Amino acid sequence: MGGGGGGAEEGVEEPSMVRACIVRAGGTNCDGETKVALEEAGAEVELVHFRRVLERGLRGCEVLVIPGGFSFGDRVRAGAILGKELAGRMLSALKDFVEDGGAILGICNGFQVLVEAGLLPGFRWGEVQAALALNDSARFECRWTYLRVENGGKCLFTRGMGRGEVVRMPVAHAEGKFLFPAGREREYLRRLLEKDQLVFRYCDGKGRPAGGRYPLNPNGSFFDIAGICDPTGRIMGMMPHPERAVFGWQLPDWTKGESPPLWGDGRKIFSSLVKELR
Repeated sequence: MGGGGGGAEEGVEEPSMVRACIVRAGGTNCDGETKVALEEAGAEVELVHFRRVLERGLRGCEVLVIPGGFSFGDRVRAGAILGKELAGRMLSALKDFVEDGGAILGICNGFQVLVEAGLLPGFRWGEVQAALALNDSARFECRWTYLRVENGGKCLFTRGMGRGEVVRMPVAHAEGKFLFPAGREREYLRRLLEKDQLVFRYCDGKGRPAGGRYPLNPNGSFFDIAGICDPTGRIMGMMPHPERAVFGWQLPDWTKGESPPLWGDGRKIFSSLVKELR
């Protein structure tokens, strides 16, 4: 990728661009914002229809992103059709991709897809071990939420943040209630915590857990879970939308201060990803 001006010093190799692939399907509607967010962080981005991904695989790609929206109209369940397509036709290829150093990010509908495909929480590869169910409010929730970073450094998407840090991002979903199988909640939560896979929890502005209280927890998620990663830390899914909180002017109260913030908290996720892959 060329650029104007001086260029690299002689004998110093410039870092290569991180190459990201954003999957499109009928109903996805956040691919454009996600592309802008990744490009701002320094990635080279391609929007690819999922049929082409199935045909050509992930050659030349270091990051696979499944964006928000309503893939295939969320028929059957949110994310179910795309999740089963990926699991049925690319499960081994996705495992190889991650083991070779690739990363996968699922945002909102993308999180639902990764859960349906058996990639998250990923205790056993390809086995569905969680669900994202209908919100307790039984309606579409579109609001800004506070999140507390719970990950201690395993997740490459949050290495630019500190454990306990409070960030703010919006949610926009009807099926975001994270659940483990009935009767196995404590066992699976223990495994999630032991493996440092809990990434985000809904909280209040001071970082205190939401405790299931609406609207701090907008969907009724178990243990206020808003985002998790797999045991490798290279696959992450989250219900809030970081691509809608990259620039200061996207924030709901950006006009209140004398000097609006330049960036939003969502930028940290994309910047951390690109930095780690470089």
